[in-house]
Amino acid sequence: MNTLPPDGQQPASATGGGTRLLVAFILIGAAVSVALGVYGRVHEPTSSALTTLGFPSLIWMKVTLASAAMVLCVVQIVTALRIFGRIGHGPAPRAVALTHRISGVTAVLLSVPVAFHCLWSLGFGTYSDRVLAHSLFGCVFYGVFVTKMLTLRSRRMPGWALPWLGGALFTIMVVVWLTSAMWFFASGMPDY
Repeated sequence: MNTLPPDGQQPASATGGGTRLLVAFILIGAAVSVALGVYGRVHEPTSSALTTLGFPSLIWMKVTLASAAMVLCVVQIVTALRIFGRIGHGPAPRAVALTHRISGVTAVLLSVPVAFHCLWSLGFGTYSDRVLAHSLFGCVFYGVFVTKMLTLRSRRMPGWALPWLGGALFTIMVVVWLTSAMWFFASGMPDY
């Protein structure tokens, strides 16, 4: 069940303590982002895949799963807009909330093998602006995800926190996808 009213206003129980808790959640998310980045930077990349999950190559696995996750992120943003009353009329049907949850879980599950292979096989890349942006935003994605999940479970959050974090997560995913899968498609899909 959604922890915020459909109009996005904070619950009656939210107080100044909720803002302090949000800052703590943001710091936890930042620690996750930094830990992933540090691991990716100090770990010696293997340049190989543990698995391709049946895809012809590591790059095709990553591009396909990342693109599917991106489509599900669009579903996430549309269903969130409906849940918070920004599109449509009246309360959102239960199916919208269920679709939101399932698409979110599935998007994150699809992203895990992609992120794992990015960090384990390729490491934190800095050899071009595109790769640096992809590495930074990829690590930040999971930090914001952790922050959003912690916020979702707290009834003390300011009313703007959850929609803002969801929007940030969507925006970060767009940047990650544009600097990876979209770049791959735009570059003529070289054979890796």
